Amino acid sequence: MTAVAERLESLVEAFDAFRREKAFGTDRTRQQREAAFARFLARGFPSTRDEEWRFTNVAPVAAMRFVRPSAPALDRATVDALVHGATARIVIVNGRLSPQQSTLDALPAGVTVSASANITDGPAVSGGAFVDLNDAFFEDLVIIRVAEKTVVSQPLFLLAIGSGDAQPVMVAPRVAVIVGDGAEVSIVESYATVGPAAVLTSAVTSFQLGAGAIVDHVKVQTESDAAFHLATSHVRLQRASTFTSRALTFGGRISRNDITSVLDGDGAECTLNGLYIATGDTLVDTHTTIDHAKPHCPSHEVYKGILAGKSRAVFNGKIIVRQDAQKTDAKQTNKALLLTDDAQINTKPQLEIFADDVKCTHGAAIGQLDEDAMFYLRARGISVESARNMMIHAFAGDVLNGIRVDAVREAAVTLMEQKLRLSHEV
Repeated sequence: MTAVAERLESLVEAFDAFRREKAFGTDRTRQQREAAFARFLARGFPSTRDEEWRFTNVAPVAAMRFVRPSAPALDRATVDALVHGATARIVIVNGRLSPQQSTLDALPAGVTVSASANITDGPAVSGGAFVDLNDAFFEDLVIIRVAEKTVVSQPLFLLAIGSGDAQPVMVAPRVAVIVGDGAEVSIVESYATVGPAAVLTSAVTSFQLGAGAIVDHVKVQTESDAAFHLATSHVRLQRASTFTSRALTFGGRISRNDITSVLDGDGAECTLNGLYIATGDTLVDTHTTIDHAKPHCPSHEVYKGILAGKSRAVFNGKIIVRQDAQKTDAKQTNKALLLTDDAQINTKPQLEIFADDVKCTHGAAIGQLDEDAMFYLRARGISVESARNMMIHAFAGDVLNGIRVDAVREAAVTLMEQKLRLSHEV
């Protein structure tokens, strides 16, 4: 038996044990779990022979024997630090909603949170091997509902923690956010790891926006450098709704974000922005798809990466304009800043346009710190370190400055400085 086959065997054992638990769900959910796991076993982990994974080798994931985690004991101070002291928070620990760490009684009026073991209580999310793993192993589908015409004045903090002591653990957080017609909400979605064990986070998050709904979303991933973060997000927008997202990736040995946004109503608008920082031997992979299914829908996308050490990054941004999606206005920009000669990125913008009355642009730029700008700053008495810091802050500012929640924006700047060992004096 090969090493990979042995690792799959450990997942088979974990799945067999899960079958005997109540959390396995109702008959229909059980059937869907069985079908998802059968698909996973048939295909196995993706390889670099797969077009969508040809620059991302997940062999380190396949080589580990992951087990299902137990419920760890987390102190309140640890959670408070991860959610910046927020009062309205929903905490998921090892894939399960934690009422003890959450503040469900402090949620604003019009916001409800529930947990279900039935996958059919949320929208179906398509994807590859890691979505299949989530379908098979998720324990709580956490459903966040915002009632129609509700305007939530304070941000909701959604925190998913993966924790293990010795053996590598696999966690499968699954979240569905359903926002009613005319409602408005800000959501901060965070991922972190606690404890020494390597954690595989196979996350699935979906957003459904009703007509005229407005969602401001920030995702912050700060898992350890021993963690693997393989996440899928799916967004569906109805008429005149607006979804704005900023994805910040600071952690993980291998981190992959698959983000699909479907503009399924006239006048819907979507913004997908992101900043990823990689150091050492880590890898960050971002695949985005913005699907214009209806007319008069603008979309905007700016992704920036900062790479140091021997790190690698992948960016694949796809824009689809369907035949009926006339008057589409789509803009995409991807830029990467390489701080070392050994860092590298593979970037691929894609346009698939089936309508004729559209405006679609894309651009990609990869480079190092501008020598002329460095010379200009040095000539004015600024040290090399300070000049470098100023330029890095300016590069990342397009994404970070758009974060509306002050505590999250300030924490993101601090995380960037710590990751790149920047000085606070700029």
